[in-house]
Amino acid sequence: MAGEEFKRPDNPDLQALVRLLQDFTLEANRYVDAAGGRNDMHRTDLNALAVIIKYAANCEVVTPGVLRKELNLSSPATTALIDRLDRSGHVVRERMGTDRRQVQLRMTPKAHQDGSAMFMPLARHMGAAMTGFSPAELEIAARFMEAMTAATVAAGQEASGTAGNS
Repeated sequence: MAGEEFKRPDNPDLQALVRLLQDFTLEANRYVDAAGGRNDMHRTDLNALAVIIKYAANCEVVTPGVLRKELNLSSPATTALIDRLDRSGHVVRERMGTDRRQVQLRMTPKAHQDGSAMFMPLARHMGAAMTGFSPAELEIAARFMEAMTAATVAAGQEASGTAGNS
């Protein structure tokens, strides 16, 4: 990475598309901050719930260690985050296994209810915006967003020095 020279895409259309992605990211971050702020939740709280939702959708267990790794937090910061989400009624800790030492994190119905209330306006507006596109266009957009997400993950790993360490 050191000594690498940044090269802007030669194609002005690609430059414009990258700027649009940057604009989308900024506006999404602003929305999360606004929605979370109105509900006394920090971005990290919402990111933690998003991680739990993602893992639950794949029938995977979320432990404090998984959350720490996914959010790139220290152990004390992870404990403080889980304590905060537990106090707010958004997650519960459940002991698992025969020795009951491993802790699994689960979202509560309150977390689902609060999350739905916070993100329903965004879902409503995005859903309305998508109606102007054909199924074929949405399929291309989905492939594009998957590729941009993968590229962002790879760049993040490179920036943190963890590329190839997954």
